Amino acid sequence: MVLYGAPGRFALTERRAPALDRGVAHLAIGPSALAWDGTALTVRIDERGAPLPRPIRGTVRLYPDGITAGPFTLDAAGRHRWWPIAPSSRVAVDLAEPGLSWRGTGYFDTNAGDEPLEDAFTDWSWCRADLSDGAAILYDVRRRDGSVQDLALRFARDGSRRAIEPPRAAALPPTRFWRMPRPARSDDGQAQVLRSFEDTPFYARSLLSARLGGEAVRPVHESLSLTRLTNPLVRFMLPFRMPRVLG
Repeated sequence: MVLYGAPGRFALTERRAPALDRGVAHLAIGPSALAWDGTALTVRIDERGAPLPRPIRGTVRLYPDGITAGPFTLDAAGRHRWWPIAPSSRVAVDLAEPGLSWRGTGYFDTNAGDEPLEDAFTDWSWCRADLSDGAAILYDVRRRDGSVQDLALRFARDGSRRAIEPPRAAALPPTRFWRMPRPARSDDGQAQVLRSFEDTPFYARSLLSARLGGEAVRPVHESLSLTRLTNPLVRFMLPFRMPRVLG
């Protein structure tokens, strides 16, 4: 859970297996849970931030306009799957801690894997943008064996997939502090960083200005370096941002 701006919050807590409870239409991890009623996904959040232990409590409701057909395999061996379940959704956020609420558009996906990410990949970049009739998603993966997979996807509001012309590479500056690369793509080969949300040793999240599917868009962009993640110094720093609850 991440809130940018003021008051900002960040929570990404790891918990042991006994904290997990799941069924066909619900998933609970520790005090937080989500449930699907056939129309909306309701996420109830009860967490504490890190490194500052400020509370994050409230509800997020996601109303998908449509559901996509199924997952994509990201590696040749089929050990890693990614499913953009609801590329276009309406979202209602109501938080008691901090006191915030808003309505807007959103996105919901899942990732699943049978081995650590760093065993299969060196890095990847991803971005999603609202379009006038749905959403565009780009997902570029670099694998450990040297092969690549570059996905250029366009989804209508009902979740059906449509053809999209593969965008051109667009050069972006690395992040200011940790110098994380931010490879991106745009129809005209041009993109601009409007805001940097996360600048960490192995991960960056940014808001861009670009063109996708023939439209001027503002994608949320992410880049991840699994090679950097394996650095012993980065491993040492992780618990300060991603605490582990042993009980």
